[in-house]
Amino acid sequence: MKKIKLDIVGLSYSQTQSGAYALILNEAKGKRRLPIIIGGFEAQAIAIEMENMKPSRPLTHDLFKNFAETFDISLKEVIVYNLVEGIFYAKLVCARDNNEVEIDARTSDAIALAVRFNCPIYTYEFILNSAGIIMDEDLAKEKETTTTETKAAKEPAVTKEKEKEDDDYKKKSVEELRDLLQKLLDREDYEKATKIRDELNRRKKS
Repeated sequence: MKKIKLDIVGLSYSQTQSGAYALILNEAKGKRRLPIIIGGFEAQAIAIEMENMKPSRPLTHDLFKNFAETFDISLKEVIVYNLVEGIFYAKLVCARDNNEVEIDARTSDAIALAVRFNCPIYTYEFILNSAGIIMDEDLAKEKETTTTETKAAKEPAVTKEKEKEDDDYKKKSVEELRDLLQKLLDREDYEKATKIRDELNRRKKS
C-alpha cells in the first residue's frame, strides 16, 4: 500500500472538546489536511519541540528518545495506519543493527516522537479519503505563525487579563524577557514561555 507523506501544519484549540487540541497534518503533495484531536499534554510535548524550547528536565518523550539513542535505536518513520470509529492508529518503525521493528503507539505520542527524531510521518490514501479535509486555495496558502494556536476566526477572544500580560511583556527589556523565559521553562510553564518566545522573535524581526 502506497504511503502518503504528511507535514505538521500546527496546533489549535479544539472547538469540539474542552481542554483538547486539534493537531493539523497536511498532505505533503496535495491540498488535503488531516485534523487529529489530541490531549493537552501531548499537544504541549509537540509544541515544545517544534518551538525549540528546552525544559530543565527531560519530558516523557525526551526520555524515550534519550533511552533509544543510548541503545542505538533509531526511529525511521511514523505511520498513521488505521482509522476505526474516529480513532487513529499509529506505529513507530524503529531500527537497530539493520533490523526493523514496528511498535504500536497512540498517534499523539508517535508524532511527539517524530518531531524529536526528525523522522517522516506517513498515512494511507483510505485514511485521507475518510478523514481528510480539502482546503480552499486561500486557506491552503495561509501561513501558520504559531504551533500553539491559529488565527481562525473561531478562536476565543483574548481576555483583558491576557492583554495586560502581553503589554507587560512588551515593556520589558530583552534581557528581562530572557531571564523570565528561563524561569518559566524551569517551572514548566510552557504556555507563558511561548508568549515570551514570540515577543523575543518579534523584536528580532523589527
